[in-house]
Amino acid sequence: MRAKEGARDALDSLFARTRDDVARFIARRVDPSWVEDLTQETFSRALRGLDHYAGRAPVRAWLFSVARHTVADRYRAQSRIPRHEAVDGWAEEGVCAHQGRFDEYLALLSLLEDLPEDRRTAFVLTQIQGMPYAEAARAIGTPVGTVRSRVARGRRDLARMLRQAA
Repeated sequence: MRAKEGARDALDSLFARTRDDVARFIARRVDPSWVEDLTQETFSRALRGLDHYAGRAPVRAWLFSVARHTVADRYRAQSRIPRHEAVDGWAEEGVCAHQGRFDEYLALLSLLEDLPEDRRTAFVLTQIQGMPYAEAARAIGTPVGTVRSRVARGRRDLARMLRQAA
């Protein structure tokens, strides 16, 4: 919140403490050559949007949300660029598999947006980021049992939403 108020040292500290986590978050979703650019873009967007951060969720979760949108925007921009592939390349399994994975990723993002904030935060930190439950509990400021409960309920809600979408 001090960073939001314009304290330069707080802003530097925030970025220094979260940069590696944000870069790892991005690295799991994109080509390795994009990680540095998208990390910088994420923090640039976060800086511009810091006045919108309300503090209802941990700042790390908010930064992951900014990163997620940055990654999705990069994929959208890339999809607009015409591809020049040989016709023989269309039949390759890799081309189809890559597209399907991204569609599934976007579908998951859409479903995650519909989860209540507390469940989404716990789910993203533990299931997508791979953060241990105890560490997630410290980051969120709740007991470990609460994080486990939120993740379980988030899984249940996602499964229900998937069934309804099918």
